[in-house]
Amino acid sequence: MTSDPPAADADPCAPLAAAAERDGIPAAFALLTASLAARRRWHALFDARLLEARHRLELPLAGDLSAAPAAARTALEEASLAACREVGWPLLDEGRVAAGWMYLRAAAEPAEVAVALERVAARLEGPGDGADPAADESLQEVIHVALWEGVDPALGLRILLARSGTCNTITAYEQAVSRLPAVRQQPAARLLVEHLHRHVAEALAGDLQRRGLRADDAVPAGAAPIGALLAAAGGLADDPSIHVDVSHLQSVLRIARVCSDRPTIERAWDLAGYAYRLPAEVVYPGEAPFEEVGPASRRFFGAQLGHEVDEAVAFFRRAAIEAKVAEAGTLPADVLVLLLWRLGRPAEALHAALDRPADDGMPSALAATGMLPSLVELAVAAGDHATLQSACRRHGDEITFMASLAAAHAAGRVTSRG
Repeated sequence: MTSDPPAADADPCAPLAAAAERDGIPAAFALLTASLAARRRWHALFDARLLEARHRLELPLAGDLSAAPAAARTALEEASLAACREVGWPLLDEGRVAAGWMYLRAAAEPAEVAVALERVAARLEGPGDGADPAADESLQEVIHVALWEGVDPALGLRILLARSGTCNTITAYEQAVSRLPAVRQQPAARLLVEHLHRHVAEALAGDLQRRGLRADDAVPAGAAPIGALLAAAGGLADDPSIHVDVSHLQSVLRIARVCSDRPTIERAWDLAGYAYRLPAEVVYPGEAPFEEVGPASRRFFGAQLGHEVDEAVAFFRRAAIEAKVAEAGTLPADVLVLLLWRLGRPAEALHAALDRPADDGMPSALAATGMLPSLVELAVAAGDHATLQSACRRHGDEITFMASLAAAHAAGRVTSRG
């Protein structure tokens, strides 16, 4: 039963019986659903809508429907989805996020839910000091749906960052976001890069100010603040001071590689410059080609900003060759392909991609998340299907060959029409 216990002096079922007697069962259902909505009894309203739909479709009001006509079952499914939306949205707006998501998961577009979650979070966000347990619980539900259910990872991370700090947020990114498609990772990655960049810049500025090493005009307008502060203090190359958890810094530099927008690349390059000056004994070795995280990251991000481009390409090309000879995985080759692609050098990226070691059963993380362009994309951008098709013939890759063939024919048709 879904109804509340009746008041001692009232029979809530009496109006339903009267409506059914006077105007029929559909009228009684209309009265019931309107009453439930007015009283904001959303779970009961959902049950009533399903009953109403079964009655309208002349289906059994309870029990299995596997023997019912397919058209009737399809119509009932559509009614169920409509009921999910009818009760899910108000539950979400009331801050009952987990309950609302239970209904909306299959009935609403994630982008629509993300907008509603942002609205709920804006209303509920506060210091997170436990002063309002109901608001805290609702925000925890927002974090769960946004982050762990993948509706809006950046929103979930933003709230988590404010309430639980950098370490927990980076861990959550690694667990919940890092395997999503690159385009869905990017807003969350940008958030972390911006946060850590601001943290390091503020901590460094405060330290230098206390030590009398920073002039008030040390950071010119438009300059990379960390680099400018370091320059004003002489670089701090032999200085033992550390202004950030080094593991956080290295994690964020790794996470930042998924981003391609210039503001984030600039912040990552600035952070890499800070990592570059850290004492060797506090730095953790990374995975090739980022064994030396600071210098390699500075080359990777700097090249995308136009700094020492040829030197960076040579560095990552050499790392790719060394890893291939040593059978040390595909990451160095993947990084080279990615960098060349972002630099607008698709012909070189195509040759680098064709030269990379074959994946061992599963695509690499960069390929699986869509960070790397496909071979066909590279061939289209380079205008060189012949090289790709020749490689496909050598390796017996009929699928990629056919994709390249179709793309080449499509390009020919577009050119001829143009």
